[in-house]
Amino acid sequence: MTFYPNERLGLFIDGANLYSAAKALDFDIDYKKLLEEFRKRGRLVRANYYTALIEIDWLDYNGFKVVTKPAKEYTDDNGRRRIKGDMDVDLAVDVVEAASYLDHIVLFSGDGDFRRVVEAVQRKGARVSVVSTLKSSPPMASDDLRRQADAFIELAELGKLVGRERRPRDYSDDED
Repeated sequence: MTFYPNERLGLFIDGANLYSAAKALDFDIDYKKLLEEFRKRGRLVRANYYTALIEIDWLDYNGFKVVTKPAKEYTDDNGRRRIKGDMDVDLAVDVVEAASYLDHIVLFSGDGDFRRVVEAVQRKGARVSVVSTLKSSPPMASDDLRRQADAFIELAELGKLVGRERRPRDYSDDED
């Protein structure tokens, strides 16, 4: 995919989807490097990160607009505690609105539900690149979404520029 130095870029990151894709590829995203990489590719106007999680202060203070809403806690049919926090509608609305002032939208998600959103912003004149992976098992990128996008960026390749080795989680502070 060609990026042009003067085009206005916006990053829209489905946090849960990107986290799952990177985890499947066994690396973590270095978000500072991610911003630096896309600043090299154009005029980065917006970098939004969508999540229902709360522990994201670092992103907020380092160039990302963090879009959150309270996660809903519930108990599933097996009695397990679950947390639900779907940000897809928020992300979709922001992408459609941003198409009026961006030339190129970079969507970090493989979720096929975004295909119609991509189609809508393309009709408004914005180009769309989708970042996800086909190299995980199963692949994280919807075929419909990949076909609709102007370009597909394989996360495994981008990870060579913006990734770091996964750090093992420290469970010593967890409560039982």
